[in-house]
Amino acid sequence: MQAQRLNLVLDSVMRLARRGAMSNALNLLTKLRPVDIAQILSQIPQHDREPIFDALVRHDLAKAAEAVSEMETVRAVTLLTTLTREEISRLLQELPSDDAAVLIAEMPEETRDALLETMRVEESTDVQELLGFADETAGRIMTPDYFALEEDVTVSEAITALQKRSEELEMVFYVYVIDPRNHLLGVVSLRELLLNPPSTPLRKIMITDIIKVRTDTDQEEVARIVATYNLLAVPVVDEENKLAGIITVDDVLDVMREEATEDIYALAGVSAEDRVRGSAFNSARQRLPWLMLSLGAALLAVAIVQYYLDTISKALWLAVLIPVVAAMGSAAATQTMTVVVRGIGLGEVSRETSRRVVVKESLVGLINGLTVGVVAFGVISIWFGWKVAVVLGLTMLLSLFAACLLGALVPVALKQLRADPAPASSVFVVTLTNVVTFFFYLGVATLLIKFLHP
Repeated sequence: MQAQRLNLVLDSVMRLARRGAMSNALNLLTKLRPVDIAQILSQIPQHDREPIFDALVRHDLAKAAEAVSEMETVRAVTLLTTLTREEISRLLQELPSDDAAVLIAEMPEETRDALLETMRVEESTDVQELLGFADETAGRIMTPDYFALEEDVTVSEAITALQKRSEELEMVFYVYVIDPRNHLLGVVSLRELLLNPPSTPLRKIMITDIIKVRTDTDQEEVARIVATYNLLAVPVVDEENKLAGIITVDDVLDVMREEATEDIYALAGVSAEDRVRGSAFNSARQRLPWLMLSLGAALLAVAIVQYYLDTISKALWLAVLIPVVAAMGSAAATQTMTVVVRGIGLGEVSRETSRRVVVKESLVGLINGLTVGVVAFGVISIWFGWKVAVVLGLTMLLSLFAACLLGALVPVALKQLRADPAPASSVFVVTLTNVVTFFFYLGVATLLIKFLHP
């Protein structure tokens, strides 16, 4: 129901904007939640999106800023670059410092410096501090606006302090307990704050076994920790255990969504910016490089087939069964690769467990290869005779074993080399699987040709 409603609004906004009734289009947009505005803007073609967004910024800067914070980073930056420097600065100042830092980090260095100079000193200082941390780390995505008190503060004093600061804090889920030098000592949930007597000092009700991350922790690891322990926020500390900021669950969800989207798209060789309602030219441009790589991979497989032309000429049925061999190998490799890459993304595959994963997937390939090989032998023996079935059955066994081995080994190896396994795996694994599969298929046929040729 909600999706249908948004589609109706999307069509109405585009139609009104093209007719020049921009004020009516803006009235429709500003009645929506920021996340819905972000979704609609993302689906509008670029040549229509820019003037609509520009008008939204002039009409309701705060709403435009909230919508931008809900968009994918690259798309949001692309939209922002259509504004003047002053407009971008004013919009970024409406955002929490962590959201502003994420957007500014994706801009060219010259633009970044100019924006920081144009922004107010307070916001600019917070953003610069966040930009000092490495990309995709806890320090980069944390917010420095947290609620912390010393351990001798009572429950009633904590509640009073929280009420006074409620407007300046983005979200408050926990009270962090610190010492005078800002070292993190413990954490108190708001529930505990409300259930204990007003005179109780925080040190008596705080949890000292704190789940925390360091500023240099990878953002995917942060997401795993928050998901595993069902946290609403996680504190971020420096190397001296001083509280530097917090990461709230909404930022973690953004990280998980972006990482999952990138991995899924990368497995298919598609950019995360590609959308069904986007520009046909942009989609073609983004997909073409991967198609060219696939073409190169296919030509490599053709070279293997050409090497065995003499064998094929003696038994033409070999050519008939090539699609079966190629399809089964690629399917098995894709299955394994998808499972392993996703496991890497979820933190289930580490240096210690990688060998076990490769062995397990190889065993899966062996079991499936044996099963498929037996079935293929039975079907093909009826169709072409038992001699042909022997070649295909053996090929299925060897091919599926190799496909699963490569589907696990390549992503794990790329991870060990600190490369992103998702985009590279699809090309490498499918290429190697096809080459190995054709080599097994035609190699086995060559060895048995004297028994197969009439």
